[in-house]
Amino acid sequence: MKILVVNNMVPFVRGGAELLADQLVRELKSRDHTVDLLRIPFAWTPMERVYDEMLACRMFELWDVDRVIALKFPAYLVPHPQKTLWLIHQFRQVYDLWPSDRPETSADLASHPLRSTVQAMDNQCFGQARRMFCSSPTTLERLARYNDRQTEVLRAPLNDPDLFRSSGYGDYILAGGRVNSQKRQHLLVEAMRFVTTPVRLVVAGPPDGPEDEQRLRRIVEQHALHDRVELALGYATRQQVATRVNQALACAYLPFEEDTFGYVAMEACQAEKALLTTVDSGGVVEIVADDETGIVVTPDPQSLAQALDELWVHRKRTEGWGRAAKYRWERLGINWDQTVEKLLS
Repeated sequence: MKILVVNNMVPFVRGGAELLADQLVRELKSRDHTVDLLRIPFAWTPMERVYDEMLACRMFELWDVDRVIALKFPAYLVPHPQKTLWLIHQFRQVYDLWPSDRPETSADLASHPLRSTVQAMDNQCFGQARRMFCSSPTTLERLARYNDRQTEVLRAPLNDPDLFRSSGYGDYILAGGRVNSQKRQHLLVEAMRFVTTPVRLVVAGPPDGPEDEQRLRRIVEQHALHDRVELALGYATRQQVATRVNQALACAYLPFEEDTFGYVAMEACQAEKALLTTVDSGGVVEIVADDETGIVVTPDPQSLAQALDELWVHRKRTEGWGRAAKYRWERLGINWDQTVEKLLS
């Protein structure tokens, strides 16, 4: 079968959706399909350009393609009679983040007709898809709330699971993944002002923009945290990512309203690491059971500092939570064989 995986792309930004698309292509190819990845550039500032980008996607004509698997807005608007949607998330700026004071959202968005236009285009697209899945219960709930549609959850498996194997428990908490205001690594750096134990924090991942890196470095400089906080900012190989996870005492991941478990959380569980997250981190909280596989706190520096200290002081308990996290993850039985079978059914 000739299969085209369709996803959007923000130039020079790579996160979970991009990793998922790449792995999906590899998995389909390994099952003797002819597969290619179509990445469609997308930017939403100024907001008016979103109209043109939706139109551009709708005008695509795909020839000699048996099946399309589409992941994100506006790429999933590309027309094809045999299109399956694996919805990672919609254009959240006109859904659950509407209106918003976040920097990626225009200040005058509340009076913008774009919201109704996007929702209408989404509804049309969803109605025309041959099959549709959501990557998490969070995405499913938003789909029901805003688009009045029901479908099935199909979670993304972990990529390269064999790389993530605990090699001991070091002296640092690892905060991995893309670095930006929504992933909130800055809260962990601020929390290091208040810790009372020798625990260290390692923030490792690519910043979305210069301002994201500057924010963290400014906090470290302002509070003289150089000996407590390591900023390993930039891209890393999968092996480098795995090594940092495998040697950590625990991992921290506190995005705002994450749609899915998040690769950071899945990698931590696979490597038998306890997780620190927050009550408003969305899908992450589905896998982090407080006082069982990690700690769930309110998203403020003092609460996070107390949690960081607890992970250090009660190391044996932290290690036990890590083993429980691995067990919890394995019981979910999420794997690529079943995922590919569903997508092609």
